Amino acid sequence: MANISQKKFPLNSDDYKLYEEVGQGVSATVYRALCIPFNEVVSIKILDLEKYDNDLDVIRREVQTMSLLGHPNLLKAHCSFTSGKRLWIVMPYMAGGSCLHIMKSDHPDGFEQPVIATLLHGVLKALVHLHSNGFIHRDVKAGNILLDANGEVKLADFGVSASLFDTGERRHKRNTFVGTPCWMAPEVMQQLHGYDFKADIWSFGITALELAHGHAPFSNYPPMKVLLMTLQNAPPGLDYERDKKFSKSFKEIVAACLVKDPKKRPTAEKLLKHRFFKHARSADYVVRTILDGLPPLGDRFRILKEKEANLLGQNKAMIGDKEQLSQQEYMRGISAWNFDLDDLKKQAALLQDDDNIISTENVDWNEKKNGGSGKLAVQEEKQLVERFNNSESAKAAPSKESLDDPPASFPSQSFQAFE
Repeated sequence: MANISQKKFPLNSDDYKLYEEVGQGVSATVYRALCIPFNEVVSIKILDLEKYDNDLDVIRREVQTMSLLGHPNLLKAHCSFTSGKRLWIVMPYMAGGSCLHIMKSDHPDGFEQPVIATLLHGVLKALVHLHSNGFIHRDVKAGNILLDANGEVKLADFGVSASLFDTGERRHKRNTFVGTPCWMAPEVMQQLHGYDFKADIWSFGITALELAHGHAPFSNYPPMKVLLMTLQNAPPGLDYERDKKFSKSFKEIVAACLVKDPKKRPTAEKLLKHRFFKHARSADYVVRTILDGLPPLGDRFRILKEKEANLLGQNKAMIGDKEQLSQQEYMRGISAWNFDLDDLKKQAALLQDDDNIISTENVDWNEKKNGGSGKLAVQEEKQLVERFNNSESAKAAPSKESLDDPPASFPSQSFQAFE
């Protein structure tokens, strides 16, 4: 790994040969490519700078974060450069693709618990590193959990990540509304007191449910409905009848993360010590269990695009533009949604009289548990959280993630694309 990170990847598009598409976003396309001088397969994310207008800070943030935060569970950028009006970001090739696309291709009902534990273990290690360096990821979800050919887990997509120190002054809270609604913490939506790295812990809990069920809670709803349900309903969770196959320790993890009060959520470092992660396996296990037998990433992406096009074609006359966008972007796993919060709240207010807003699939979990006894379910949830907090295995020394510690000092590196 050390030799790879020390390579000086070329800064000219002529030194790369683009192959097929393996990913797509609002303003970017990801390709499998060949770095000709090194004869090495890489992935290249090409962003159309004209579509970003005044949002070049978003691009700078992503590349800077990818370049500076080296960690085995974070996707690193080899280099970046401009070619015409496009920015090229050269990265390691993640042949396994995202966990979202793996589920859509071959595991529509989610993964088994040992796989979930292994994936989440890698994500948590990445979050510990990010948080200890003063960064909030802000878009933790299955679509941003990537696997390489060896089954190693990498957390990716720093396009909406934020440093708590990026203004030059200490800022413990963020006040911007960025991310993907299904995974977004209540305090991010409310915009009352700002938010900190505990927002990532909520998203982590939603991602745990996504990996367990094959989809995130409320994923079949447009943003305004997701906003309303997240703020007004009890937190989503595991169903005690449907999800009997999952262990009590997994239910503890989910319940501990999905607490509306961010102060009551554990840190990533504390979560990492939880007994649930005794279920985590090796990277070889990931290869044998979910990667072996999968078609090449490019083929899987092409098939998913065709399915998406068919879905949108069937629904285009049935729902409004924003709902279409919601479904389309969830299919792709697109990040960096930027919403007008006031507009969303106005639209959500129109839905408040709809008593049947949640489908049978996403029915309020507290009402389904224990034969519909909501009070018993809430009590059970509190017991799970208390069990987590009192667990000997979860006891930890004071967290390294404390944002009262001095920010990490980063090496001064040139930002080739913009300097």
